[in-house]
Amino acid sequence: MKELVEILARSLVDQPDEVKVSVVEQEKSVVIELRVAPEDMGKVIGKQGRIAKAIRTLVKAAAIKQRKRVTVEIV
Repeated sequence: MKELVEILARSLVDQPDEVKVSVVEQEKSVVIELRVAPEDMGKVIGKQGRIAKAIRTLVKAAAIKQRKRVTVEIV
C-alpha cells in the first residue's frame, strides 16, 4: 500500500522527489503518512479534498484484501 500511495502522489505533484511516504503499523490498523512539498499540497488535496478522498478510497480498497484498517494522513 505504501507503493500505491507513493505512485499516486508522484504522478500528481510537480516535485516528485519531495514525496515521502512512511508507514506506522499498529495492531489492527496501519497509518500511512504522505509528505509533499508545501507548494504541491493543494494538488494532492484537490478541490474540496476530492483527490485526497480518492486516494484514501483506493488505499482502503487495497487494504480490504489484507483485512487491515488503513488511514492515509497528508502532512
